[in-house]
Amino acid sequence: MLEFDYIIVGAGSAGCVLAERLSADGKHRVLVVEAGGSDSRFWIKVPLGYGFTFSDPKVNWCYTAQPDPGLGGRAAYWPRGKVLGGSSSINAMAYVRGLPRDFDDWGAAGAQGWNWDTVRATYERVESRCENGQVHGNGPLFVSDLSEHMHPFSENFLKAGQDLGWPVADDMNAGTGEALSYFRSTVRNGRRWSSADAFLRPAVRRSNVRLVTGALVEKLEIADGAVTGLRYRKDGKTVSARARCEVILSAGAVNSPQLMQLSGLGPADLLKSKGVPVVRDLAHVGRGMQDHLTITHHYVANQPTLNAKLGWKIGQFLAGAQYLLTRRGPLSVPVNQVGGFVRSEEGLSTPDMQVYCNPASYATRPDGTPDITRTPGFLLCAQPCRPTSRGTVSIASADPAQPPDIHPNSLDTEHDRLEAVRAGRLIQKMAATPTISALTDSPKSPDISQMDDDALLENFRARSATNFHPSCTCRMGRDASDSVLDHRLRVHGVPGLRVVDASAFPNITSGNTNAPVIMLAMRAADLILEDAR
Repeated sequence: MLEFDYIIVGAGSAGCVLAERLSADGKHRVLVVEAGGSDSRFWIKVPLGYGFTFSDPKVNWCYTAQPDPGLGGRAAYWPRGKVLGGSSSINAMAYVRGLPRDFDDWGAAGAQGWNWDTVRATYERVESRCENGQVHGNGPLFVSDLSEHMHPFSENFLKAGQDLGWPVADDMNAGTGEALSYFRSTVRNGRRWSSADAFLRPAVRRSNVRLVTGALVEKLEIADGAVTGLRYRKDGKTVSARARCEVILSAGAVNSPQLMQLSGLGPADLLKSKGVPVVRDLAHVGRGMQDHLTITHHYVANQPTLNAKLGWKIGQFLAGAQYLLTRRGPLSVPVNQVGGFVRSEEGLSTPDMQVYCNPASYATRPDGTPDITRTPGFLLCAQPCRPTSRGTVSIASADPAQPPDIHPNSLDTEHDRLEAVRAGRLIQKMAATPTISALTDSPKSPDISQMDDDALLENFRARSATNFHPSCTCRMGRDASDSVLDHRLRVHGVPGLRVVDASAFPNITSGNTNAPVIMLAMRAADLILEDAR
């Protein structure tokens, strides 16, 4: 029987932060259990390499959601990080804090102390912002302005935003509302800077931290209603570990509710149907899931884009050589280069859409790797910020090795269907600006320009895709009647257990979720240590 003060399940975006913060004073022994393995892989470290980890089962859970009626019965692919750093090791590295109202809404939902003022101060502790050769802040996570290394074509997206009257900012994270800018990225010196780089590596150098990789947690150990430890399987052997203080689930919005349900903590009817003894009937475990859907349209350009360099073998070779020699060039910058929060219609009080503009046109091959042609092209993408539809994550059996059932339940509300139409209208407006029109040779099929509202909705149903931001499956709230966690991330009525990852969000943030997850974990560590004292 191994014994530690804290046991963290998952060395992902949140778990790495917790490992560093909970071990920093040297007073607590910390065990981190991760199902995946090392992140020392070329395509993880290269910023443009996430196209090659997108479907790699060596670093990715490679989940597939159940057929989704709201999307015409399509079954979406759901990549999730299964590697040190978790999804921060395979994501597109866009660092987006979110909008103030996202977090004020957390407080209104019962998550006291998570309002924008508190959250903003926590972000400041997390970040070191790299801009124009200068570093601002002293946080562990490097957040870089890569605009000078981005493709020149990307500047046209900012000009198109000005055509539409959108504010153009130096950094969308610096403001509190509508703004278009170059994305800030979790990249340092031309290499991905994941949560593992920022937090886990300093932590594992300490004698009071133990990291176990390649270990599948099978269930939590529970005695007299309290979580006392867990059991995991590694190399064919079962190992038990005891937590003197707490077990903290940071396995993500899919795996954290799955592990709770496997351990008898969840909706009683579900657990009974799968042969799992009910320890505590918690109706909201795995319920209330939210995710972002994005609609993308491709255009053929009449000026060079990234395709000119990466769409042929010699160009790829030259870009690779440039990267290896200098850490510069196309491979050193994520392909998501310009974006921001905008209002799809005048009169809205806050932005309701996030836009993404990429200076390349590409597809995905059957094996999951990117397919970039030599024909110059670009992408215009729009994502409704705050969907109201709620999905579920449910165990498919009592076998921890079997993937859970993911039901996104997309476009289930009238609000979300209206937002889907507005997302299409927004792309129509962007494509019709003088700047983009002058750069466009032709739209690729389907041509969105002449679609009416009905056609826009059907286009969204047929072609939209997850933006890989699942959240809220173990959300914070007031009590067990409306949520899974209290405002300090403790599971209602289950001593010894917290959940710290995107599943804890009371509602999805307006933008990319990696930055909010890291922020959440930083503040969660403060709460955990306060409670320990």
